[in-house]
Amino acid sequence: MEPVSMESDTTEEVSADTLPFARNYQLEALENALKQNTIVFLETGSGKTLIAIMLLRSYAYLLRKPSPFVAVFLVPKVVLVPQQAEAIKMHTDLKVGKYWGDMGVDFWDGATWKEEMSKHEVLVMTPQILLDGLRLSYFKLNMIKVLILDECHHARGKHQYACIMTEFYHRLLETGDSNLPRIFGMTASPIKSKVSSSEQDYWQKIHDLETLMNSKVYTCASESVLSNFIPFSTAKFKFYKYDEIPHALYTHLADELAMIELKHTRSLENLDLNEAQAELIRKKVSKINSTLLYCLSELGVWLALKAAETISCYESDFFAWEQLDGFGETIIKKFGSDASQALVTYVPSGAEWSIGDDSKFNLDSGLLTEKIVCLIESLLEYRGVEDIRCIIFVERVITAIVLQSLLSELLPRHCTWKTKYIAGNNSGIQCQSRKKQNEIVEEFRRGLVNVIVATSILEEGLDVQSCNLVIMFDPSRTVCSFIQSRGRARMQNSDYLLMVKSGDSTTQSRLENYLASGNKMRKEVLSHASLPCSPLNNHMYGEDFYHVESTGTIATLSSSVSLIYFYCSRLPSDGYFKPTPKFHINKEMGICTLYLPNNCPIQTVIAQGNIKTLKQAACLEACKKLHQIGALTDNLLPDIVVEKHDAQKRGNEPYNAEHPIYFPPELVNQSPQDTKITYHCYLIELKQHFNYDISARNIVLAMRTELESEIKKVNFDLEVERGRLTVNLKHLGRIQLIPNQVLLCRRFQITLFRVIMDHNLDKLNEILDGFELRDNLEIDYLLLPSTGQLIDWKTVATVLFPRDNGSKHNMNCSTMFNARIVHTKSGPLCTCKIHNSLVCTPHNGQIYCITGVLGHLNANSLFTRNNGSVTTYKKHYEERYGIQLCFDREPLLNGRRIFHVQNYLSKCRQQKQKEPSKISFELPPELCRIIMAPISLSTFYSFTFVPSIMHRLQSLLLAVNLKNMLLDHCMQNVTIPTIKVLEAITTKKCQEDFHLESLETLGDSFLKYAASQQLFKTYQNNHEGLLSVKKERIISNAALCKLGCEQKLPGFIRTESFDPKMWIIPGDNSGSYELNDDSLFNGRKIYVTGRKKVKSKTVADVVEALIGAFLSTGGENVGLIFLDRIGIKVDFVNVPYQRQFQVHAERLVNVRHLESLLNYSFRDPSLLVEALTHGSYMLPEIPRCYQRLEFLGDAVLDYLITVYLYNKYPGLSPGYLTDMRSASVNNDCYALSSVKHGLHKHILHASHELYKRINITVDSFEKLSLGSTFGWESVTSFPKALGDIIESLAGAIFVDSGCNREVVFQSIRPLLEPMITPETMRFHPVRELTEYCQKNHFSMKKPVASRISGKAAVTVEVQANGRLFEHTFLDADKKTAKKVACKEVLKSLRASFPGT
Repeated sequence: MEPVSMESDTTEEVSADTLPFARNYQLEALENALKQNTIVFLETGSGKTLIAIMLLRSYAYLLRKPSPFVAVFLVPKVVLVPQQAEAIKMHTDLKVGKYWGDMGVDFWDGATWKEEMSKHEVLVMTPQILLDGLRLSYFKLNMIKVLILDECHHARGKHQYACIMTEFYHRLLETGDSNLPRIFGMTASPIKSKVSSSEQDYWQKIHDLETLMNSKVYTCASESVLSNFIPFSTAKFKFYKYDEIPHALYTHLADELAMIELKHTRSLENLDLNEAQAELIRKKVSKINSTLLYCLSELGVWLALKAAETISCYESDFFAWEQLDGFGETIIKKFGSDASQALVTYVPSGAEWSIGDDSKFNLDSGLLTEKIVCLIESLLEYRGVEDIRCIIFVERVITAIVLQSLLSELLPRHCTWKTKYIAGNNSGIQCQSRKKQNEIVEEFRRGLVNVIVATSILEEGLDVQSCNLVIMFDPSRTVCSFIQSRGRARMQNSDYLLMVKSGDSTTQSRLENYLASGNKMRKEVLSHASLPCSPLNNHMYGEDFYHVESTGTIATLSSSVSLIYFYCSRLPSDGYFKPTPKFHINKEMGICTLYLPNNCPIQTVIAQGNIKTLKQAACLEACKKLHQIGALTDNLLPDIVVEKHDAQKRGNEPYNAEHPIYFPPELVNQSPQDTKITYHCYLIELKQHFNYDISARNIVLAMRTELESEIKKVNFDLEVERGRLTVNLKHLGRIQLIPNQVLLCRRFQITLFRVIMDHNLDKLNEILDGFELRDNLEIDYLLLPSTGQLIDWKTVATVLFPRDNGSKHNMNCSTMFNARIVHTKSGPLCTCKIHNSLVCTPHNGQIYCITGVLGHLNANSLFTRNNGSVTTYKKHYEERYGIQLCFDREPLLNGRRIFHVQNYLSKCRQQKQKEPSKISFELPPELCRIIMAPISLSTFYSFTFVPSIMHRLQSLLLAVNLKNMLLDHCMQNVTIPTIKVLEAITTKKCQEDFHLESLETLGDSFLKYAASQQLFKTYQNNHEGLLSVKKERIISNAALCKLGCEQKLPGFIRTESFDPKMWIIPGDNSGSYELNDDSLFNGRKIYVTGRKKVKSKTVADVVEALIGAFLSTGGENVGLIFLDRIGIKVDFVNVPYQRQFQVHAERLVNVRHLESLLNYSFRDPSLLVEALTHGSYMLPEIPRCYQRLEFLGDAVLDYLITVYLYNKYPGLSPGYLTDMRSASVNNDCYALSSVKHGLHKHILHASHELYKRINITVDSFEKLSLGSTFGWESVTSFPKALGDIIESLAGAIFVDSGCNREVVFQSIRPLLEPMITPETMRFHPVRELTEYCQKNHFSMKKPVASRISGKAAVTVEVQANGRLFEHTFLDADKKTAKKVACKEVLKSLRASFPGT
């Protein structure tokens, strides 16, 4: 074969960028690497990584951004990623990215990787990530300028290194593509496997690596070159006599362990386990028994006991096989405990005895073996070495664990050494975390740990420079393992001890060969250095593959199997089945039939060909078919993975919670400049439904624009202290005012409102000083007192009193009996002018309404103080305020304090504070300054309601603007009551007598129903999981919030309770608000008065509530119009449900009985079969399970029950509808209904666990004797499948009936009877306990969850009046455990505190 080029094409020569401290051999290796693809073969500690770094420095000018190219540094283990990345950062200025599987990179898309490559110049990662990226076409080899493979001896077989080279590099090389990366490999041994002693065998394996890597191996001329820079350990053999523990003892203990194993495997027969579970536990018990027998024969009784004790503890660090259920955990612990009891009888006890004191006794009694004694003696030979660092390499994890126990107990009696163990994650019986391993290595470096007992995890890559002793407790199996373990001893004068059984010449010979292997490999490399690389044999990269043209993604025979398993793992599942492919191979005919789960759009794939690759061929064909129907994307990823990733990205999009506060344009205008200004007048009628000595009088609202007819007739109630006040709006007509009249009206309303809102004149004087009409945008409407149905101009004019109070108007008054002149701070006035006036008393800053003249009292009259003592008014004012009253014979005035403005819209408004015992005050006239006169007390009383009235009117006008905006260009004549829109934009925080929750519940159910129906009929090949993700993209809070913001809804949303102090007085421009205009759609204008924060969920809730508003008043068609208006495209056009298979329904289910039970006759009975088929029931004749129908039926039933409750109980308070629906529409309710009507007998499944759980549910139901199936009464969780079939049957009927909802409700409703009513409604115990504690000020702690014997255990605690109430409940389902625990605590609390 022709040799192949190892040079990469670069437009210019790459110059070496070296480091000043680089050694000669490193510079020589770099020179080689710059010329051609190179594998550097140098001993551990010789600085191979530094050569790679200098290579990256040399290529840096091609990598620096904005260059599209990157370098990729591959490491075989996750722990090496940060280590190598930090080394690159230390010696270069390149931007380095670090990647491993736990970061979630498996689910990254091409865009994410593109972004990473735009930010980083070197990517350090594990090889599987690059391989997946190349296969998915997220990476292209021509984007990579340098490809570094650390520990490249792994490049063989199906390792990721080998796959990268064969599937991608050599394919491109074969095409003549010169745009390939520079390959740079690093290894301490180019040979990984066992080798014979022949030179030809050595060269063949090196040649294979060179060929696969398309690289030449570089090494030093001799070991002496390296010895000048790095120390080499001295290899020493340690021979031990191999004597088993006494044969009789071993046989006896082995028999005992066998009996214990038999006892526990037989106990499985008494447990309700399926065969798969029982077999799993049997295998684990057998494996543990084999582990104990190994310890017994190889290590001795004492270490076997330690192994058994470790197993009985079942620590989190140990024996983390596949997930065990509670039964499995318990049996393994008991097996370990029983084994410990059997072994402990052969171990001496007592304070005087300890292991290792008497070696002969330990050997004779079988406590320790010769091998263990040899290890102990070898270690103790080095106890005089200062600062010892020793690594003991063992083959098995259990050996590492028990040796640590032994050395931790024995060594402290001889020295101060501390021992720990490290074992890898892939052992199958151990899950020591990487963090824990790194901590131990760091302690080893710092001298806090002296001895590490380790499996092969420490052989490779981890930088442990401080080690000066390595002991091979178990001999290395390969030359690579030998060289790497020896390389751990990197201190000067370090030793490498090889423990070998005496007389084991085979092992000794192999190790001696390994000792010489370094020189042999070096010799072969140097002797063949001038030879070019050979081309790779076609069979190594010529396997079948499937290529996606649009993306370049490929699936090979090798990758297709894992891809099919990965696809199946992403199919919907439950606790009773896990979707996996099944294979049937007919070796005689050379045919493989692949059976895919019944929720996969393809169920069967048949492949024929080479018997060795039949399974792969079937999987590759399945990949092709799944891609062709869209189940695999163009990057050959499961569709649901991409959908979920997209959904997650959408959900993580940033949301700006700052939004404008909208103000209705009807209340905004330019200041009037015309000679005559037209106002539209409306009468605000106030009707009291309570008795009070002050009557509310009507008020005139004058606006520059005419209200819509619906608003003209608005009426609502205010909740006042003494009862209910009804507000009616009545259109009076138009009126024209001149500017001076407008100015007078504004002065009146500003004065009136400032007085009742501020209760002082500080702001008022400032506002009215120089007050005039201005030509600017402002809130412009008038609020004036009325007389009949006209404006009470006489009262309006009272604001002019301070400017026109001459004596000619105040003398000789005959309008009031006993009228007389009194002296005030406004001058001499007739008492008729003071009666019904508004006055201020500067001495105390108070404002009063004068309701009368107290002719029988003057300043000399007696005054009773608060403490009961008596004086005169004159003396009181002198003592209290230092005022000398001059007109002590003038009558006192009766003054009443001004009313406070409150929020009369709040349903939860706190009752007014207790009215003061003294509401009237006796005032000397000479202390009073007149502000307005005459003006009645009822006027002030009436105007205190105006801010609340106008806030409601303002909200209604906002709702009108929103409604009109949403209905613009509507093709149909849609009528929606404004009050419904207002309800939809009003949150619960507003604390009014309505809010959006009921409409939100209705809208949520309709949206879910519409979206589910649309998706079900549009994507007939999509499984339930994918449909659910697509539905979530439509109905999620994030999606709805985005749509709501696009429609500018947040500005309309009412998120806070009305604060009268923040109400803007019309015409008063002294406030902090600023009016700005904003454009809605179709040229509509709205005004902005400020900014507010609106949560994203609130926006989503309002969208759903608006759907509910349009639906509840206009029907489904109008609901669909609204969905279309906001950007959700759905329709209810009936699309036939395509059935691609024929099922003989009568052979599989009792069709007649089920139709009778459902009161429905199926046109297509195969739908009935599909609706009852669980995912575990994999039969070719039933190619689909109930999941898709359940997806549809869930939405249909939710909507049907919500509409039923909404229409049945229209007077429900907001939120109660949600509670009733939650209590009716849940899996427990449906599951109980299934059992109640015997539907569980008809489920087609093949799950023993599901069968068991159904039987438990049936027993539970019979004990409960429930009259109803709704609510939260059950104390156990139910299999989801039982609830699912109610939904799937609803879905089947819906499809079969041509999407007839009424037919579905008529069929399913009898199964759910009796339906819930407000009287039978019970709150969920968790909510009920929470609200009970809040009401009574009890302290409820956060529930504590744990697992006990495989079950969820939830503890609920409440501190009440110094007592602790707690309950713990166990159940398979965590939510059920929490529910029952709360229920029991609540029961105890009510019993202890009756009446609460």
